[in-house]
Amino acid sequence: MCVAGLVVAALAAVLHVYIFVLESLRWTSPRTRAVFGTTVEEAETTKLLAFNQGFYNLFLSVVTGIGIGAVALGHNTVGATLMFAGLGSMLAAAVVLVASAPDKARAAAVQGALPAIAVVLLTLSL
Repeated sequence: MCVAGLVVAALAAVLHVYIFVLESLRWTSPRTRAVFGTTVEEAETTKLLAFNQGFYNLFLSVVTGIGIGAVALGHNTVGATLMFAGLGSMLAAAVVLVASAPDKARAAAVQGALPAIAVVLLTLSL
């Protein structure tokens, strides 16, 4: 179960790196605007906000990745702490998204499903 939890945690981290790329590096591109449903004007207006938010996603991925590495090296307490901090923040952000914008429930599910599964699996195994 621990291996499954680590794999799902890694997938959550990779997903949030992808979100970082969309928000911080490709925010105004037509393809990214289609994903987020923004117009050219909205994307230009919110570019700096998205840039900052993307880095939050990257940092959560880094924390989770370091936690995975720590567990792999046998440092379970440190690794679990880091993974639960990163994954818990990802999950909390998904809850905030759906609570503040119910029409974004699909995006919140995409953002929060992998962290939620990882938290359950890791809780049962660590």
